[in-house]
Amino acid sequence: MSTAAPGPPAQPRAPRRGRPMTASRRANRAGIAFVSPTFLVVLVVVALPILWTVLLAFQDARLVDIQGMGLLGDWTLENFSEVFGSGGFWESLLVTLVYTVGGTAGSILLGLVAALALRPRFRGRGLLRAAMLLPYVAPVVAVTFVWKVALSPQYGIVNDWGRRLLGWDDPIAFLSSRRYEVGVLGLHVDVPPALLTVIAFECWRYFPFAFLFVLARLQAVPPVLEEAATVDGATPTQRFRYVLLPQLTPVIALLCVLRFIMTFNKFDDVYLLTGGGAGTDVAAVRVYDFLTARYDVGAAAAQALVLAASLMVLLGLYFRFFGDRAREEQA
Repeated sequence: MSTAAPGPPAQPRAPRRGRPMTASRRANRAGIAFVSPTFLVVLVVVALPILWTVLLAFQDARLVDIQGMGLLGDWTLENFSEVFGSGGFWESLLVTLVYTVGGTAGSILLGLVAALALRPRFRGRGLLRAAMLLPYVAPVVAVTFVWKVALSPQYGIVNDWGRRLLGWDDPIAFLSSRRYEVGVLGLHVDVPPALLTVIAFECWRYFPFAFLFVLARLQAVPPVLEEAATVDGATPTQRFRYVLLPQLTPVIALLCVLRFIMTFNKFDDVYLLTGGGAGTDVAAVRVYDFLTARYDVGAAAAQALVLAASLMVLLGLYFRFFGDRAREEQA
């Protein structure tokens, strides 16, 4: 009886190797590694608070009960009813819109004028350009205190100059007067001093922001364009209108969007100057009042959502009517 000879021992299999890492896959992994910390920070600091605000807007949340509340509670629409039914809600939206449009237009106009004035070369130009940034970089508490002292009806320098130079009979309470009668050419007109003052403060404090953008764009305009217009006999006004303004239109459009968003949500300037009184009750101050005066977290969150929705609608209208025109002029 014959037996089969044993065969050679089985060789162990070599481990399977994955696909080789390509340059694109390495770049993708490196990109994910770099972006992940930023994504986590944005998620924790921005996304989660916004989500929690949305949830609180639909719950009966009080400040004393907020620690024991969960993410999901009793859903209700009473917060929005309270916000829309509260006195002065629609007036506050109108005041916010007037304040935003006035502050945005004024700051951009002042920044444009300052950039055009400091564009030519002269001695001390660098020092003046640096001084233009002082209102923007100074602490808001400090500058609002200076404005309140200067505009005080008791010891303010503005009222003192007005009585001595302009013949004012009585001092004007710029920050606490809702209406003030002014005579112009025999006509008596009521003006809102407090609202106009906070708009003027907004223009003064944030015009350096527009100044930097406009000046940077002016520095990039080729000098040959203005030289050719000068040779053709164009006046300074014509050079600005037909040469510089088309170059500045995209920057001004961007400034309008940025400053509108920033001013629409502005709280600290108005609160430090007037506390929201005398006709300056903007929507952001009402959110603070709901939270601190009534301790109603749900109503404050609902007011914040209404403010955000109003801003989205206004920006949508802006892009609907002016976005295409800005892109055409930029092209």
